[in-house]
Amino acid sequence: MYYGNIKKYDIADGEGVRVSLFVSGCTNHCKGCFQQETWDFHFGKPYTKDTEDEIIEAMKPEFIEGLTLLGGEPWEPENQLELVKLLRRVKKEYPEKNIWSYTGFVYDRDLLPGQRKYTDVTDEMLSYVDVLVDGPFMIDKKNISLYFRGSENQRVIDLKKTRESGKIVLYHD
Repeated sequence: MYYGNIKKYDIADGEGVRVSLFVSGCTNHCKGCFQQETWDFHFGKPYTKDTEDEIIEAMKPEFIEGLTLLGGEPWEPENQLELVKLLRRVKKEYPEKNIWSYTGFVYDRDLLPGQRKYTDVTDEMLSYVDVLVDGPFMIDKKNISLYFRGSENQRVIDLKKTRESGKIVLYHD
C-alpha cells in the first residue's frame, strides 16, 4: 500500500483534532475529485511499519481525538489488508480515541457480506470504525455548507448505532 499524506493536526476530516492518513489507490474516479493524483495505487510513499509507528506516535497527545482514514480509497480491497492492522493497533493502544473513515463506496451496497468490496477483513475494519462517511463525490450535488462531506448524496453514518440497530443511523444531518 502507498499513501499520499499524513496530517498530524487535521481539523477538517472529522470532529476535533485528528491524525489523518490519505491512502493511495481509488477505482471510483469521481468527477470533480479534489485529489485525482491519489487514484494511482502507487502515488506517494510506500506504507511501512515506520509509517504505522509514526501515526501511532502522532496520536499520543491527549488533545488528539482520533484517526481518520481517507484517500484515495481506504476500502479498496488491497488497502483493507494493510489498514486493518493499523486500526487493530489504534484500538489496542488508544481505546478511548475514535476512528473515522471516508469512502466513495456505499456502505450497504458495497461493504457488506457478498458485496463487491467486501473482503475477509472488511467486517473487522468496520468494527473499529466509529463514523463512516460514504458515497461517491458527485459534482452536481456539491454543497460546501455540509458537515464532513462534499456532496448531498454522501452520508455521515454512526457505525456503532447502525450495528446496534441493524439500520443506517446518521451521525449528523
